[in-house]
Amino acid sequence: MALFQEVSKQSSLHPKPEGLVLQYGTAGFRTKAKHLDHIMFRMGLLATLRSKQTKATIGVMVTASHNPEEDNGVKLIDPMGEMLKPLWESYATQLANAEQGDLLPTLKDVINKEAIDMNQEANVFVGKDTRSSSAILSQAVLDGVSALSGHSKDYGLVTTPQLHYMVCCQNTQGKYGEATVEGYYRKLSKAFIQLTKNASNRTDDQKHLCVDGANGIGALKVREMESHLQRELQISLFNDGSKGKLNHQCGADFVKVQQKPPTGIKVSPGERCCSFDGDADRIVYYFTDSDGTFHLLDGDKMATLISTFLKELLTQVGLDLKIAVVQTAYANGSSTHYLEDTMKVLPVRCTKTGVKHLHHAAQEFDIGVYFEANGHGTVLFSQAAEEKIQQLLEDSNINDKQKRAALLLQNTVNIINQTVGDAISDMLLIEAILAIKGMTVQQWDAIYRDLPNRQLKVKVSDRRVIDTTDAERRAVSPAGLQEAIDSTVKKYTQARSFVRPSGTEDVVRVYTEADTQENADALAHEVSLAVFKLAGGVGDEPKPMK
Repeated sequence: MALFQEVSKQSSLHPKPEGLVLQYGTAGFRTKAKHLDHIMFRMGLLATLRSKQTKATIGVMVTASHNPEEDNGVKLIDPMGEMLKPLWESYATQLANAEQGDLLPTLKDVINKEAIDMNQEANVFVGKDTRSSSAILSQAVLDGVSALSGHSKDYGLVTTPQLHYMVCCQNTQGKYGEATVEGYYRKLSKAFIQLTKNASNRTDDQKHLCVDGANGIGALKVREMESHLQRELQISLFNDGSKGKLNHQCGADFVKVQQKPPTGIKVSPGERCCSFDGDADRIVYYFTDSDGTFHLLDGDKMATLISTFLKELLTQVGLDLKIAVVQTAYANGSSTHYLEDTMKVLPVRCTKTGVKHLHHAAQEFDIGVYFEANGHGTVLFSQAAEEKIQQLLEDSNINDKQKRAALLLQNTVNIINQTVGDAISDMLLIEAILAIKGMTVQQWDAIYRDLPNRQLKVKVSDRRVIDTTDAERRAVSPAGLQEAIDSTVKKYTQARSFVRPSGTEDVVRVYTEADTQENADALAHEVSLAVFKLAGGVGDEPKPMK
């Protein structure tokens, strides 16, 4: 068949290094850029097959998110802007690891298993981040699409969430929005301006925000979007890519892990700041107080602010919609207690770590708010919830207070990118909520106090000896480990701990919380020792925290 001859011919221009094995995970493929050319070509092939199979447009994003500049990666986007289905993740891994001579049989195997009609048209949207390797690697994706006679649209430089948005817009025939970067800016900006009209007497100081663009694509896109915001948000952009290195000592991951502001940013005490990650799908907020103490407002604090705002609006309009916050075991215990006991946002659902688990759980509710502590998250509205909000707006019997709250709800729906966590969209939503509530970043931070916590890693010979249940909060094996954790936790106040195997390396991750940092550290050391002894630790025994 001529089609496969073309694949064979093109594939020889994108050869696979012998013996290289990569796994498609939550973040797609990610490694050193120099090892990825063949992967990109093959993901172009796979996206084309997925498009033919779903009869819909598929996205391919070339990015390595918060990884260092020399890395790159690729992830596929399914028709509604969601992550690739798990079965197709396994096809991606098979295709990526097939030696050169086995590529065509592996490709044909997918075609046969999925009964794909090769005469069906295929459409693939491709985007890339600002890494120096992204241009040549995205071209390899486009080569893969054309080798199977697919149609492609190259969006060039876009954030990961923007490409998710484009794919969703295209496959809803424009119901979700216009599948252009300008269309994205217009939709979000219009909603932001409408929302901030409900904020009284905002000063220029209150409209001001310092943004750390991680020297990545998010910085470029914030610059492009600024004019659409009509000075309702006045951004000071740092780490804009003009001189710094991508993700180097800046960006959301650096700020979260190091618990300090990024380099390259000049901030005054009390000034509101946020950091994006390299592909702008994560965001964290922070400020430094007059004593120089650093305060981080992470995904837990954002989920709390957003869900509180939504619950208040639902109460004002009298809509009986089921709202839930979805967290992982890493969510700070204080946030969970605040949501359950103070705000009465029920239920607070806990899922396994990983965006796909959070997204899936959030879909079970009328309104599902989910954020990982690292700042990746969004809000999902069911179709029924969106319809009820629309019906309210058309109801002539509602009073002015209800009408205002219904309009706020409608604009909140429009400002949110429901396909995936989106730093730009989340930033605009947080800024709008703070403006409407007349809250400072300090007042937001004071909603609850995070319990001191500690995360450690213990090297083991085989991470598979650890098996967990209850959304990774309890260890089922090895025998005796959970009992050891339980008896250790009882020695401390306001304490909890869990352990889980890494998804990528032979280490066990340990998380602890307690009333003081000293106790959280001591608990982490004791639990680490239990893991080392009972789960086959390798190397030196864990030492107490200094």
